[in-house]
Amino acid sequence: MSLQAMKEDEIRLLREEIEMLMAERRLLLQVTGAAAVFVANLDTDSLPDEVDTIDAAEMLAEQLNGLPEETLKDALESVRAQLDPAQ
Repeated sequence: MSLQAMKEDEIRLLREEIEMLMAERRLLLQVTGAAAVFVANLDTDSLPDEVDTIDAAEMLAEQLNGLPEETLKDALESVRAQLDPAQ
């Protein structure tokens, strides 16, 4: 295999890896967006009084609040794009 062919293979593999990572990012943004919508609409008074349930809800809210603003914005936009029948 020539040096040029090896470089082309490496470039192809890197492109495939980047495409895979971008697809994974899109899915993670959709999950994050859905979780953010869930937390925003959650009525904490309706949660069971079980400590595990409350702890899980708090953990999810803390993780969402810890995201960079731009990432959370991207996540919410990805969910709206999925839910918007006009798109």
